[in-house]
Amino acid sequence: MNHIPDMFQTYDVTGGPEFGRNHLPKLRKEMAKAGLDLFLVPHEDEYQNEYLPDCNERLMWISGFTGSAGAAIIGTNTATMFVDGRYTLQVRQQVDDTLFNFTKLEGGGMAAWLRENVTPGQIIGFDPRLHSPAALARIREAVSLAGGTTKSLDKNPIDSAWDNRPAAPLTPVTIQPDTLSGKTHAEKRAEIGASISKSGAEAALITAPASIAWLLNIRGSDVQCTPLPLSTAIIDTDGHVQLFIAPEKLSDPVRTHFGNEISVQTEAALDEGLKSLSGKTVIADPNTASAWHVDVLKAAGANVKSIADPIALPKAKKNNTELVGTNAAHIRDGAALARFLHWLDTDAQSGEVDEIEASTQLERFRRADSSIRDLSFESISGAGSNGAVVHYRVNTGTVQKLERGSLFLIDSGGQYPDGTTDVTRTVPIGQPTQEMRERFTLVLKGHIALATVRFPKGTTGSNLDALARYPLWQAGLDYDHGTGHGVGVFLGVHEGPQRISKSPNKIALEPGMIVSNEPGYYKAGEYGIRIENLQYVTEAEAISGGEREMLGFANLTWAPIHHGLIVTEMLSDAERDYMDAYHASVMERVGPLVEGDVKAWLTRACAPL
Repeated sequence: MNHIPDMFQTYDVTGGPEFGRNHLPKLRKEMAKAGLDLFLVPHEDEYQNEYLPDCNERLMWISGFTGSAGAAIIGTNTATMFVDGRYTLQVRQQVDDTLFNFTKLEGGGMAAWLRENVTPGQIIGFDPRLHSPAALARIREAVSLAGGTTKSLDKNPIDSAWDNRPAAPLTPVTIQPDTLSGKTHAEKRAEIGASISKSGAEAALITAPASIAWLLNIRGSDVQCTPLPLSTAIIDTDGHVQLFIAPEKLSDPVRTHFGNEISVQTEAALDEGLKSLSGKTVIADPNTASAWHVDVLKAAGANVKSIADPIALPKAKKNNTELVGTNAAHIRDGAALARFLHWLDTDAQSGEVDEIEASTQLERFRRADSSIRDLSFESISGAGSNGAVVHYRVNTGTVQKLERGSLFLIDSGGQYPDGTTDVTRTVPIGQPTQEMRERFTLVLKGHIALATVRFPKGTTGSNLDALARYPLWQAGLDYDHGTGHGVGVFLGVHEGPQRISKSPNKIALEPGMIVSNEPGYYKAGEYGIRIENLQYVTEAEAISGGEREMLGFANLTWAPIHHGLIVTEMLSDAERDYMDAYHASVMERVGPLVEGDVKAWLTRACAPL
């Protein structure tokens, strides 16, 4: 269920093997009506969101899998689940392996599987609203090479088979004030309109709700953990916007905020809105717009220009107002984290606390700040072996206690009007083993390397990724997730176009971009380690004798890193100095916001190594 902002998280067995057992026969009945041999089920919805409204959780409905990345191919007698490296353990916990085969998204994903497994004459169905043109092109090519045929469907068979499907959300749109956004929507629209013109286009189709929220200085709560109003927009070179949104979401103050250059139409009018672009050159991001959008534009005679969403990069480069705001939000969040980490070091050391209680306790500390609007994602609260499940989602079926002699990993964040937080800490419950401490210290060394690096302008996150992995690599270890993702300001906790990962990325890191720094290590069946701070790109101080303009990172997250897990002898002098300076900064910023036992604990936790 969607998170209700003024209540604590509720935990139940969300997803699970019974979903496949109950729902596969219903879907296969609808597939037979449509004459399909296979049907493609991506995780994405019509808006390509990471978090989906309940009505669009189609992959969970058919399989029981609740992760934020995955896909399935359903056949008349077989079914295959695709997940990336973050979810290889979770998928086996939630999905019935007697009904589904498991494979990796990496290495070609659905397209590679179709190329190898489709037999001549088979018909493969898909919902064009759920696939980007780029992804669908790969799928069509693979099916064609295998001798099969693809079939675009007007009606998704899951929607037909889904009894009591939840209604689409209709939550009110709110205004993000200029004092927090740093720019009026008129200024932003003019900027984006100019960039559209510079690219040789006459309009841009904007299908990412986060881009629209940023552009128009609005927020909402249509999806869990991310303050988005679901909508679609068309913007022209003059900055005029057609916004396609359920009108019930708009109050009179919001309509006044829009003014005369933003016209509001219903979502049902989008088809006609696209057709009205006949003869024009229109930008459509091939990775976020759906194949349906592009097909309608092309059928109407529009010239589709497949380039990146023109809002994505300006949105990623935070202005000074946004950076001031998110700094303030992170310091307040740091006070909640201090109270929670104190609790973990005291009450939770009993061995009787479980993952749900721990996660709820952290949320309770965060909600003591009346400004919080929601969590920024469902907390990853992993004790012992569950900590090795990279994106573990605690529920009543898998919950474990924080047992003595184990590690506890907590990855969490909050949504505040002035900033979005995301932080991971790993703490010992009882006495950690020497192996745990050594591997934690290797992760810490990589974290410090990425926090302190200086790099020339034009450097991408892919160029920096190895820095965070190097200490682990020297020990024959690694982790199967990216090292850093972009983060919004009271928007998505995961945003692009920048990232830090092994995967190639052409987007250079630029001042104002926020990225996470989160190397980790995971020993399946035993424990997980991750250390995550958010940081943003900034101009670096001139290096004596240097010849290039350099950039660096400024830290945003302020929470102690547990001394008991650090093997000090493994750190260089520079690394020890960094840790001491970091903890001094935590004390300086967060210390004034806590008192009593918590402040005394924080003083000890931030003492020099």
